Amino acid sequence: MTSMKFILSVTLISILSIQSINAQTQWQVPDNPVELGQVHWLRNYDEAVAKSMETGLPVFILFQEVPGCSNCTTYGNEVLSHPFMVEMIETHFVPLAIFNNKGGHDRKILKQFKEPTWNNPVVRIINHNGKDLVDRLSGDFSKGGLANKVSNALQLSNQSEPQYFSIWKQELTGAKSKEEAYLSMYCFWTGEKEIAKIPGVLSTEAGFMHGKEVVKVQYDQSKTNLDKIVKVAKKKSVADQVFADKGIKYKKTDKQVGKYQVDREVKYYLSKTKYKTIPMTPLQAAKVNSLIGQGQNPDYLLSPRQLVLLSSKSHQKSLINQEFVASWYNAISM
Repeated sequence: MTSMKFILSVTLISILSIQSINAQTQWQVPDNPVELGQVHWLRNYDEAVAKSMETGLPVFILFQEVPGCSNCTTYGNEVLSHPFMVEMIETHFVPLAIFNNKGGHDRKILKQFKEPTWNNPVVRIINHNGKDLVDRLSGDFSKGGLANKVSNALQLSNQSEPQYFSIWKQELTGAKSKEEAYLSMYCFWTGEKEIAKIPGVLSTEAGFMHGKEVVKVQYDQSKTNLDKIVKVAKKKSVADQVFADKGIKYKKTDKQVGKYQVDREVKYYLSKTKYKTIPMTPLQAAKVNSLIGQGQNPDYLLSPRQLVLLSSKSHQKSLINQEFVASWYNAISM
């Protein structure tokens, strides 16, 4: 309960105090070594433990080689710089970086946790007593590997997983088994709204193919298949025909995939609101667009920092269909 009160208070303080886009530069750490990504790290174990006792949050320890090998720099650049990972670590944990190729305090903590020196990145999530909440993460340098550890640690520290993080995890999992098809219909704006509701769908996009309005659908074949998607879509009258490659498993493809042209107004409902100015991941944007089309408030699908961006008036450009990480850092540096 203490940790949840702290998280809510931090979120409220952030939203109330960051009135200017200029204040968002506090989310970037330009002086960080590349191996540490964009997380604001503590560098003293005792300080981190004291903060953990004060807030009730677990300590997230990164054992990292700085300067480091290619695995270390890639981990910093790709995993520890993803906006959602950074926000999760900084909001739900006490971040602590220990260099595994330094002496002094760093070497003392390495010995305490029996961690090797001059090693690839290792993550351990502990309570204030120094006990591991989850198994040590080593040898898996993927976003998904760390995201799963973070999820387990949230549960074991009695914290709820935010919707934005759950959505991102679905995308990470689905990227490994993603397939694509095109459904034609009378109105692709309606199609995007309805198809985004279907479990297993990863993204939607309005466009044209074979002279018809279509929705480009990417989905996680480990969670669903085209038959299931079309069955649900037909009930909503948004699957008149199916265009798919020969390799896609489906009982009846009307035509093979042809020349595709994206519409100028993808995510139609989203594009008519202030939410268009927020960087979003593809699945997040699809779900937000769907909720807006149903007249519902999508705020619960957004992270606290996305909501801060939403309240900013310093940038009004639409970021729909823009690559998430690049558009995020462009937005917060304005």
